[in-house]
Amino acid sequence: MAIIKPNNNTISAITALPAAIPTGKVLQVIMGSTATETTNTSNDWSDTSLTVTITPSSSSSKVYIAVSQNEIYTTSANVGVNLKLLRGSTTICQFANYVSYSSADDFNGESCNFLDTPSTTSATTYKIQFKPSGGSAMVKAQSNSGVSTITAMEIAG
Repeated sequence: MAIIKPNNNTISAITALPAAIPTGKVLQVIMGSTATETTNTSNDWSDTSLTVTITPSSSSSKVYIAVSQNEIYTTSANVGVNLKLLRGSTTICQFANYVSYSSADDFNGESCNFLDTPSTTSATTYKIQFKPSGGSAMVKAQSNSGVSTITAMEIAG
């Protein structure tokens, strides 16, 4: 099989991709973390204290969010824990619904990855909220001093 030489150059002479091919550069990375235990006993959404704020450099940029929400706990059988990712006050992804089958259960955690298009150059806050589902119970985030992280990466648009 013959080796094809682009533009009659040797392979080692190629140093960059043509300008027409987008490379999706990562422009900045911001990470937030928390080990602060938060409790929710209502059927309303409550903040987990896991948050990150990023200021995109261009309104055409995308923001890739990676969440690792650790140590979720529920105190009652047949009660689940719902988790969701928000941009400001707008829900952009609901990513978990655990159900406890014992009287109390501790879940190791859940991850979520989401590519957002905030279309702004203003400071943008992403956060995680949680609540019990399927009944009244106490649920906890970051129980047993579990550390949760949320990372925001600006991707050139």
